[in-house]
Amino acid sequence: MSSAAATSPTDDSEQRRAPSPGRWRRELAVRAARLRGSRGGLLFLALVVGAGTAAAAVAFRWLIQVFTLALSGHPDYAAVPGAANPHLPWLGRWFVVLAPVVAGLVYGPLVHRFAREARGHGVPEVMYAVARTGGRIKPQVAGVKALASALCIGGGGSVGREGPIVQIGSALGSTIGRVVRVSEPRMRVLVACGAAGGIAATFNAPLAGVFFAMELILADFTAQSFGLVVLSAVTASAIGRGVLGDEPFLALPPFTVEHPSEYLLFALLGVVAGGLGVFFTQALYRIEDLCDAVWRGPEWARPAVGGILLGLLLLVLPQMYGVGYPVLGDAIDGRYAIAFLLVLLVGKIVATSLTIGIGGSGGVFAPSLFIGAMLGAAFGAVAHVLLPGVAGPVGAYGLIGMGAVFAGAARAPITAVIIMFELTSEYSIILPLMTAIVIATLVSHALSGDSIYTLKLRRRGVDLEETPPSVASRTPVREVMRPLPTPVEGGTPLRDVASRLAGVSYGVLPLAGADGRYHGIVTARAVSEALADGRHDVVPADIITELPERVRVTDTLDTVLDALNQSGVGGMPVLDEAGDQPVGWVTYRDALAVMRTPPNT
Repeated sequence: MSSAAATSPTDDSEQRRAPSPGRWRRELAVRAARLRGSRGGLLFLALVVGAGTAAAAVAFRWLIQVFTLALSGHPDYAAVPGAANPHLPWLGRWFVVLAPVVAGLVYGPLVHRFAREARGHGVPEVMYAVARTGGRIKPQVAGVKALASALCIGGGGSVGREGPIVQIGSALGSTIGRVVRVSEPRMRVLVACGAAGGIAATFNAPLAGVFFAMELILADFTAQSFGLVVLSAVTASAIGRGVLGDEPFLALPPFTVEHPSEYLLFALLGVVAGGLGVFFTQALYRIEDLCDAVWRGPEWARPAVGGILLGLLLLVLPQMYGVGYPVLGDAIDGRYAIAFLLVLLVGKIVATSLTIGIGGSGGVFAPSLFIGAMLGAAFGAVAHVLLPGVAGPVGAYGLIGMGAVFAGAARAPITAVIIMFELTSEYSIILPLMTAIVIATLVSHALSGDSIYTLKLRRRGVDLEETPPSVASRTPVREVMRPLPTPVEGGTPLRDVASRLAGVSYGVLPLAGADGRYHGIVTARAVSEALADGRHDVVPADIITELPERVRVTDTLDTVLDALNQSGVGGMPVLDEAGDQPVGWVTYRDALAVMRTPPNT
């Protein structure tokens, strides 16, 4: 029996039913179109981004713990400053000079080779992507940022984990958007969803994640984008709580404002915190400039060589190792003297600036909270000495200082209020917190034109508040205008004008008087209305003359589009510089053809 005969009808039908690769691709394309085109599909994508970002946040936290334990021998070296590394007991506390160097030898080449956007604190790069590139972020940024920042923090880099997770989540949202091929406005929203999910999962603060994304990343509070960002943040926070727990970040002792005059202390703390936020911003970039001026070697080696300086600083002040949350908690609990609080404050500014300056990867969000806690605790301790019957608990001033310094540095007052409330779950601190944060923000605006995030972009020549010139505003109309159609003479009967207009796709023609000079335009709409009663067939065309906005040959396409929109016509004459004589013709089709041309062509 032949092989052909041996094939059963059932086998043949199964082969016919088996989907071909082309059919799978078509089905995937259809499903992707549904996701990007429907509101339900966008809600689903926001859920996916939130869940993915939560998983990334958990993995990132785990990486930090692994590298911190490997390079310091302790789960968090800031909790045991000065202790020896149990893996290298013979080095004693001198291992802190070696740890940043080893970490830099790994993440320096990694960042330089695969994703240079991963260097630094990350949030400005996300802001730039949303404002200027339609939310497009390279997919590899998420993985490189996670590894580089975890290595940097684990090796003693005095930076935070919140900035990196914002960039990681945003890169994830951008990647999902590119896979599904969503439009640019929706891509920006998905990037914001990733940023919100990162903050929500890391801090167990869904509201703070939402307002961080809306206030800093999108700078937009439309109802649709707000709803999607909320959904993503809630999803990420729920998953984060299930894995990481649901405990408040900081515990605040019972707090009440006993004397209304205490609000003067909160206001004064806001003034000082706003100035300190600006000082931290300036110090960060001044030290980075100094590192740029001194360094002459390859960029990939900069973190390792610069790690020697960072290690020497950690040798003197080991509390600066890593994020430093244990030290922050001790300051809030009032365990440090005023002088040491000020030493820690200055030390954190220098350590964070040096970590970023040598090419480290990590955020400035947590350092600003640390600096604010030191300032607030010191301020509260001084207030207790000078006004013992008025000042409240030192810890309360420390928490208020955290929010106020962050607001002074980042210019995000709503986020600052919300995040401090969510970190403490203590409503009684809201009014003092709002007082200090609003004043700190006003002081920061008065002292500087940029936040800690926008200054990094401005130094590159990017102003996010300045709308980039569009293709229409850069293109003169003379480059797209076509020859002027033969004008309709003013005495031409309307029935003959209708015949002329029937052959014109844009339904409008120029009108010339008996002297041949331009008198206006005649449109198909006006002709049809005049002919509708059957009595105006032989009426001359000049009785329905229209005078649209004048467009001169020196104007640009944005002026043309405004004139076309106001006139409601599909085309119009282009006049000479004097605005008297037509020298060409421009239509919607001409203008839109230029505007949809890619910028790089």
